[in-house]
Amino acid sequence: MSAERILTLRVLSALLREDLLGLRTLSVPVRRTDGSWLRLDRDGSSTLLLPVAEDGFQCEYAARLPLLEVDGVQLETLDGVLAALRELAEPEDRGGHDAFAEECRQTLATMELHDKVRPEVLAALAARYGGDPAQWSGLGASLAQDTLAAYLDHPVYPTARGRADLTEDQLSAYAPEFHPSFLLRWFAVPVGTFDLHTEEPLPDWWPTPEAIGLPELAEGHLTVPVHPLTAGAPLTDALREAGLEGVAVPGPTPYLEVVPTLSMRTVAVARDPRCHLKLPLATATLGMRNRRTIKAGVLPDGAAGQRLLETVIGLEPRFTATILHADEQSYGEGGHELLAVLLRRYPEGMEDAVTVPLASLAATAPGGRLVVDHLADRFYDGDHLALYDAFLTLLLDWQTTLFRYGIALESHQQNTSLVFDRADGATRLRLLYKDNDGLRINGSRLNAALGEFAPAPKEFDDARIFADSDRPLTDLFTTITGHLCAASLAFALSAQDRIPLETSLGLLRERLSQAVDRLRGDGAALRADLLDADRLPVKAMVTAGTLLSKQRSGAADINKHYTSGPNYLRPAKVAR
Repeated sequence: MSAERILTLRVLSALLREDLLGLRTLSVPVRRTDGSWLRLDRDGSSTLLLPVAEDGFQCEYAARLPLLEVDGVQLETLDGVLAALRELAEPEDRGGHDAFAEECRQTLATMELHDKVRPEVLAALAARYGGDPAQWSGLGASLAQDTLAAYLDHPVYPTARGRADLTEDQLSAYAPEFHPSFLLRWFAVPVGTFDLHTEEPLPDWWPTPEAIGLPELAEGHLTVPVHPLTAGAPLTDALREAGLEGVAVPGPTPYLEVVPTLSMRTVAVARDPRCHLKLPLATATLGMRNRRTIKAGVLPDGAAGQRLLETVIGLEPRFTATILHADEQSYGEGGHELLAVLLRRYPEGMEDAVTVPLASLAATAPGGRLVVDHLADRFYDGDHLALYDAFLTLLLDWQTTLFRYGIALESHQQNTSLVFDRADGATRLRLLYKDNDGLRINGSRLNAALGEFAPAPKEFDDARIFADSDRPLTDLFTTITGHLCAASLAFALSAQDRIPLETSLGLLRERLSQAVDRLRGDGAALRADLLDADRLPVKAMVTAGTLLSKQRSGAADINKHYTSGPNYLRPAKVAR
């Protein structure tokens, strides 16, 4: 199937799931000779028909064919479908539809580029790291796993492979799917002007002003990294808006070779892959409002979140050897969302481990098999279900324990990595986490569990982090740990004929139920809102991220704006 047809299917399925124009809630099923359709009559003014198939993951149906019928005319091009939906939208929403159409065009161009370059990229990865990704040990080699994941589509957002306003040359130079390396740009600023927080000395590779071509600023100045895509006019404008024009001096000499990670704005230091630098980019992914800049307060919140998790692990020693966290206590902010840096340090002792982002498990590896196939072969005697079970058992034990403390993490498939190695002759699986700024906390539950060790709300910048009930936590647990981490892998493995869906979903319910049972009374909200609920919250990211303004959508947080979908974990569903 062509890239355009694949994207059209994904877009139509997402718009159905998010109930655009009432496609999901106001339509009625009809049967035609070729299969099932949904019919939407809009007050006698127009009629829409969408061919669908049963789905069950976040929506009862998904688009079956890449077409939409409007008033008897079948539209089979993506542009035609989007133009028709724009005309049917409220006038105040048409700007959002125009923006989404541009997202689709950028994504289609990127998908076609991926189809063209992927064979060459996979061959280069095999030549450099070997043909078996289950043997790619060490944090440097794990960057190749990010490259494989970059060719997969997001489980929810249909245009996730697109990046706003970047050219093909810029993508090939800086995007993870090309596995490039490049040199960073830097500026120097008087010490004390840039708000730097660090509990450890900066690494020895951190440049002096002389190393970036500014020997005259050797004394009393700090150097700050800048992504090449932010250097130039965006940096100049940011320094001016932050009041640093004439104070901060861009260095003329590029310095420090880095490799992009899956998030693109975060890069790994080639000579020291334990260290990553998260740098703001003037682009957007997962919606035009989802800018890849770094807003003030985000990095301190991530650091506070990490400290909180370490407090929990100190009280739950069984996780000491199985749950790993990147250190994110070193960061700086310069008074503008393009002037910031996070220095992320990964744990030591991972040279012999295979570190795989959850997002890459279903990716195609060199040779054509899936990454998960290779991992199952090496670590679980070829048993995919055993690998999935080991992952679920640890994931759900950890996340439900956090819930007991009143914590839910936005630890989606990009922020969660599986770490495989051998210990005492047996396979050892650990989970590695990063980026803890998007968490939700039930303050009363946290205080009851931690007492004097509970952080005060003032330790976090984002007031949305603290809630006065469990519901924001169960919503986040469901949409992130449930949908994106656990269930999306089950559905992906089923689609690739690795594990029957009824088997994987049955195991997911069993392991989740066991984890919730361990909480006893503290797990009542999780059982009610996830295991036993008729419908589950589902991210409405297209609506909140692009189609509607915040005033129209009511979204306080783009990534936590929800619609609803069927509960694939209820026993009747699991048994299907």
